[in-house]
Amino acid sequence: MPPPLLVFVCLVLFVLLGAPWPSEAGARPQLFALRARQMPARALPRQPSKLRFHHNVSLTVSLAVGTPPQNVTMVLDTGSELSWLLCAPAGGRNRYNATSFRPRSSATFATVPCASAQCRSRDLPSPPACDGASSRCSVSLSYADGSSSDGALATDVFAVGSGPPLRAAFGCMASAFDSSPDGVASAGLLGMNRGALSFVSQASTRRFSYCISDRDDAGVLLLGHSDLPTFLPLNYTPLYQPALPLPYFDRVAYSVQLLGIRVGAKHLPIPASVLAPDHTGAGQTMVDSGTQFTFLLGDAYSALKAEFTRQARPLLPALDDPSFAFQEAFDTCFRVPQGRSPPVTRLPSVTLLFNGAEMAVAGDRLLYKVPGERRGGDGVWCLTFGNADMVPIMAYVIGHHHQMNVWVEYDLERGRVGLAPVRCDVASERLGLML
Repeated sequence: MPPPLLVFVCLVLFVLLGAPWPSEAGARPQLFALRARQMPARALPRQPSKLRFHHNVSLTVSLAVGTPPQNVTMVLDTGSELSWLLCAPAGGRNRYNATSFRPRSSATFATVPCASAQCRSRDLPSPPACDGASSRCSVSLSYADGSSSDGALATDVFAVGSGPPLRAAFGCMASAFDSSPDGVASAGLLGMNRGALSFVSQASTRRFSYCISDRDDAGVLLLGHSDLPTFLPLNYTPLYQPALPLPYFDRVAYSVQLLGIRVGAKHLPIPASVLAPDHTGAGQTMVDSGTQFTFLLGDAYSALKAEFTRQARPLLPALDDPSFAFQEAFDTCFRVPQGRSPPVTRLPSVTLLFNGAEMAVAGDRLLYKVPGERRGGDGVWCLTFGNADMVPIMAYVIGHHHQMNVWVEYDLERGRVGLAPVRCDVASERLGLML
């Protein structure tokens, strides 16, 4: 099916910074806006270890970069390492001119030389390369359709809150693939995983958390070291790391151990070996704010599809179209009369079970209406769990759609991820944010 049209969603989140940069102690909180917006399909380049599917909805944050500061919009992505900005060409204009970063206009911009330790990083899926002609460090990002974008590894200052500017490395990219007719794309991506070149690592941040609201006007992100209040009863699951390096295991991702899946009250009969990484590292479970929905590997997905369809059968007629799969991976779909909403409150919840924590997906988060898809007088709604084998990818990925109204904390100090079901708008108010 053709990619969905570009639509902007007015979900405004607020970022609460626990301290100035790079220190994490003894400062007043700072606020700035973070938004969720729908992006055109394949609007952003995907690194080789990332997913090959349509990237439709992204959490974006506005930052000031360079001297004098330039306002840029970047996707907040816990599944990527290298931050990147779309850079306007020297002395020229391109179709992205409205959102491009202009390196020639920044007095603090600098390319990273080949001799720099940053140019020898091995954390990136495609390691930087040395351009012998210019002696600058080059980087490359892969797109969902197999094409790529090349650029230079560079540094500049990032203004965050009222603290001192942070000089950070990023990719200054020459182009970004965009299949939408509007030609509007984010200016870049803010890499937030555990790699040496991620924004988190460069800022020496050891803890951050967020709560994504299901409403259009509320939410909160806490960046920095701060004790959370007692009304957030976080349950923690340890970050998973194999004892030995494995070729297909992303060691800088936020990986947790998936132990089981429950549909309503029924535990799915999935062997533990199906949910754990194999001897190559394939099959890890990643928490990823840069992915919209959740993806399960084939055997686990088949078990979920069969049980959810069985329990939903009295409430929703199945689509029964074996040739249809939304975004090439979502084929657990149902028919709902146009103008009506599915009975989501009566559908069984889907609960992901981890070591020490769980994440329940229920209500509006279970189904997604496929834009423009009809069967007679019915619309098509699909379960928001996709089959990773159909994409294909070699991992379980928990997207931000299923993180709505869940407080998610990334605690790098203690090597764990915390989860707590909470109304994000209520949590925002109790944290003193009048939204």
